[in-house]
Amino acid sequence: MALKVKAKEKLQKVGSFAGQYRYVMMPELYTALNQDKVIREAALRSGVSQGVMQACWDAAGEVIKAWATEGHSVALPGLGTMRFGLRAKSCASVNDVKTSLIKSRRIIFTPNSELKDELHSTAIQITCYDRNGDEVKRVTSSDPGDVEDPEQPTPNPSQEEGSHNGGNNGGGGGDGNDMD
Repeated sequence: MALKVKAKEKLQKVGSFAGQYRYVMMPELYTALNQDKVIREAALRSGVSQGVMQACWDAAGEVIKAWATEGHSVALPGLGTMRFGLRAKSCASVNDVKTSLIKSRRIIFTPNSELKDELHSTAIQITCYDRNGDEVKRVTSSDPGDVEDPEQPTPNPSQEEGSHNGGNNGGGGGDGNDMD
């Protein structure tokens, strides 16, 4: 199995590469699996009826939501943990602490070591497309397979210029003061 990535040649409109065509990589996203399909597959693999699996799925979701909103880091079986956090500005005086300092609420997922190992060992296949949409090259990974740790700050953003990762998992935003 391999992760599929596409590199599309796109005209950069902002930043230090504005006006230049650059290849921008992004995952080739598959369609989202609906809950019914996941429950059918889990029931089949476990030997439990779909009705029982549905009840367990719903109950687990409610427990995870309740505990996470109480401030717990909650285990997700075979995956890791999730918790809520926030991005907020800092202030010099306790008298200035107020909810308006909160800029956004976040869901933070921390994968367990088995999931990180699986991602580390999974090959990546890149298909390159030129600005006309024509396939021009295919590449299979030979990178070291490093897995980003959501609990650690992102490396220097200038090293990742032109990348598209669908979000920022640690640093950046506001004045750089994250509170988790």
